[in-house]
Amino acid sequence: MNSYDAIVIGGGIAGLSVASSLAHRLRVLVLEAESSLGYHSTGRSGAVFGRSYGNDVILKLNELSSAFFEAPPSNFTDGTLFRQRPWLIVARADQVEASTRWQKLATRLEVIRAKDIPEQSGGLLRPGYAEFGYLDRNCGDLDVHALNEGYRRLLLACGGQIVLNARVQAIERAGSRWNVETAAGCFSSPLVVNASGGWADSIAGMMGLDPIGIAPLRRSAALVRAPDGVDVARLPVILDADEQFYFKPEAGKLMISSADETPCVPCDVQAEEIDIAHAVDRYERATGQNVRRIDHHWAGMRTFAPDRTPVVGFDPRCEGLLWVAGQGGYGIQIAPALAQLAAGSVFGEPVDARLAAALDPARLIGAGAHSEDSPDRA
Repeated sequence: MNSYDAIVIGGGIAGLSVASSLAHRLRVLVLEAESSLGYHSTGRSGAVFGRSYGNDVILKLNELSSAFFEAPPSNFTDGTLFRQRPWLIVARADQVEASTRWQKLATRLEVIRAKDIPEQSGGLLRPGYAEFGYLDRNCGDLDVHALNEGYRRLLLACGGQIVLNARVQAIERAGSRWNVETAAGCFSSPLVVNASGGWADSIAGMMGLDPIGIAPLRRSAALVRAPDGVDVARLPVILDADEQFYFKPEAGKLMISSADETPCVPCDVQAEEIDIAHAVDRYERATGQNVRRIDHHWAGMRTFAPDRTPVVGFDPRCEGLLWVAGQGGYGIQIAPALAQLAAGSVFGEPVDARLAAALDPARLIGAGAHSEDSPDRA
């Protein structure tokens, strides 16, 4: 049996970022169930960085991660991780409550008058659609592939290892170590990092623990052609104040989504026709345009804890289990901060105590099995 100091389960952005943060001091192995890294949530991300997007804990993690994106470590990537692109948050006249919530971020956001919203949207939104608008100029696009590849490169440079096609089949405690049986062989370590996304509660179950309520939710998106005369490259990300839709430039076209959150079992999720239809309907209502063809559509999993705040920290019910899960729709943009916090927990280094407490899995122990959002698991 191959032995390591830490086994990280999950080869998405969460697993690779944490593994690379541990590998400069520990012998680290990443186990990925699929034949490629970042296959599920990471590879299907909207690839955006919204500084004002998320609850108070997420906003703090956004700020902690921003420096990494703007100035990554040397040799981390050959290109640029972050390119500035503003976010335009819009609300109709019947969305006063949602508008009020965004107004609380007034120190971060620029208020846009109703008559100026079409211009700020690059001509995409029709006149009269939105009554309230808020602009965050300090947002941007993230190169998810470059980010994931950078963490992989950093991990391997530190001597870490990655095994693909290694779906976990069983985990057993043997003395002070965990024995992890996979389709690719058996591995042993005193520390298991549960960065398995939608499968996080299933992995905990293999370790003899009750679920804490990490629930995978499906989100669908589609690519459509932009209206004639609209410069796609110069468009902001446009987000509905109640998150009923978002539109963003993607590969010279427009990515549209109804921002759906449909409970699902962890799997290779596929877009449902009804979700794409909702996205098209909301796009047409907001823009006054007709969608004649869907060029491509897909879906991804976003995994949330019951309180919609990530779970990072050691499980108090057993030795050697570190959770890095429940990142929701923010996993890419908060990965650097979560990796730093996770590594600090392992190495006993100082971390933000209030932030660590907000992320601590202990807050969910005993409640997860009763979460209404937790789907039945196959």
